[in-house]
Amino acid sequence: MTIRLPFFGLLANRSPMDGLTEHYDKIAECIATIDESLECYVSGGVCREFEDLLRTIDDIENHADKIKRNIRNHLPRGLFMPVDKTTFLNYTKSQDNILDSAQDALHWLGMRKVGIPEEVQKDVIFLLDAVARTTVLLGPALKATISLVHGASIDREGTKDCFRKVREERENVRKLKNELERKVYAMDIDFKDIYQLLHFIDCLDKMGHNTENCVDQLRVMIAR
Repeated sequence: MTIRLPFFGLLANRSPMDGLTEHYDKIAECIATIDESLECYVSGGVCREFEDLLRTIDDIENHADKIKRNIRNHLPRGLFMPVDKTTFLNYTKSQDNILDSAQDALHWLGMRKVGIPEEVQKDVIFLLDAVARTTVLLGPALKATISLVHGASIDREGTKDCFRKVREERENVRKLKNELERKVYAMDIDFKDIYQLLHFIDCLDKMGHNTENCVDQLRVMIAR
């Protein structure tokens, strides 16, 4: 039998849940940097050097990894965890996977110079924006969950509404991704370009998928 202390966050100076917001903040910083840079890259503008961008993202990712390790290395005993430890660890993994997928997207786009055909530039930007919105919506969902778990809030329906917004935007990402892939497949361009673009698009979709996984774990945390 597992005993939960839902108000543990009010009794201790720091709950392990608080570390999740620190980790999320690094992800949000990374996504904002990538979104702005890739929109420039896709539209063919004068952009930040790709190598410089990769170094910046690597630095952010390294900082995020340190936060993640610190969270996992300082977990209290299961008796004093505000949520199930397995669910907590699954959430940290899914949240970290968002950043990993973002790095993979950059890797595929920067592997070799590939011009984004003008016919699909807007579609790629729309997909980038939808992915960014999905990850941004995770922030309020995480904070609402933490408040509920710690007893600082009793708004379960408001918290669930935050979850629904993420899932709705994730569905939009899926639709945009499918339509963009269809267009790329139909284009008369070099196969290497098609292959590279499809992997890039797939990585963006995985960012949305991992964000949805985060919400699924948050829903488990507040389940009765």
